[in-house]
Amino acid sequence: MVGMRDVAKQAGVSLSTVSLVVNDAGYVSEGKRERVVEAMRLLNYVPNELARNLYRDRTNTIGVIVPTIRHPFFATFTSVLQREFSARGLRTMLCSTEDSDKGESEYVDMLRRHMMDGIVMSSHTMHPVDYWTSISRPIVAFDRYLGPGIPLVGSDHESGGHMVADLLIRSGARHVAMIGGLRSQFHDLAMRGAPGTGERDTTFPTACYYLTLEQDLRAAGVRYDYVEAGGVGDFEGYAIAVHNALEWFGNDHAVDAGCFDDDDAVDAIVSSDIGASYAVQAALRCGLRVPDDVQIIAYDGTYLTGTAGVRLTAVRQDFNAIATAVVARMIALIEGEDAPSESSAEDAAPQPVDLIPVSLHLGDSTR
Repeated sequence: MVGMRDVAKQAGVSLSTVSLVVNDAGYVSEGKRERVVEAMRLLNYVPNELARNLYRDRTNTIGVIVPTIRHPFFATFTSVLQREFSARGLRTMLCSTEDSDKGESEYVDMLRRHMMDGIVMSSHTMHPVDYWTSISRPIVAFDRYLGPGIPLVGSDHESGGHMVADLLIRSGARHVAMIGGLRSQFHDLAMRGAPGTGERDTTFPTACYYLTLEQDLRAAGVRYDYVEAGGVGDFEGYAIAVHNALEWFGNDHAVDAGCFDDDDAVDAIVSSDIGASYAVQAALRCGLRVPDDVQIIAYDGTYLTGTAGVRLTAVRQDFNAIATAVVARMIALIEGEDAPSESSAEDAAPQPVDLIPVSLHLGDSTR
């Protein structure tokens, strides 16, 4: 097996010179570099990637932690993110916390032991902020507030909430059902006014979209109710929540289908792409016309919005821009341009926040 010593002998240079050329580190004269490259070609020498990474204290591997890859949002997110990292010579190692027995702790341990260069954390976490800020290794949070000093990338969900509210108010909606995850996640952080969370007491920045929507509807005098659908991977929970929203609050057009009659029936449903798709199915089963009897708005804008039976109106998140921002933050941390603080959570500077604009795409499910 050909090694660097063989290359050095063939090129007539020292072993250290070959090492500098292979690892692209330090100064080597152009003449010697050409001799080394030619010797490598003649001997069919292939540099050992592991050894080269050890020399650089790099693994070129990024851990990506998501709740579940079954969800179309996280499936799309990880696909685009992997493509962006790959374009920069970085591999990704995926951890789906709800689909595996091993959670984020194993990945954090690998990061501490320098077995990966960084972690993109986009799963809900029960760890206190001190846990994440004490790691002092490259971590980028996506749609999660992990603690001071840890960069956060996410969509501008507050703007998204305003978009949905404006559309519903202008269309004359009277009673809006919002269907989403566990409400307890909206207030899961002990400290209030956490940087990057819009002064909310939550690690879950996407709560801003629901809370903003509620605020705008309340100001306009539009009734709204929040219906919990369970965890992010609980698809059956979304189907049940949609059915319950129509049944609990009733609809004049659905009496024959077994739904209750109610003078203040739900005439608009807002949910993720999954919830919105289930809402189309449930509305049609109840004899409701979309959007004449009930408007349906999806939030995420993945491929699912085109497969729901009608073309859904959706607030679309820009996955390409999100991935670009996440990768840029990660590379800056790895290269030391934005080194993580070793201070305590109380002393660390507020983390940089990248808010990616969202856009409203009108479909056939709203008036």
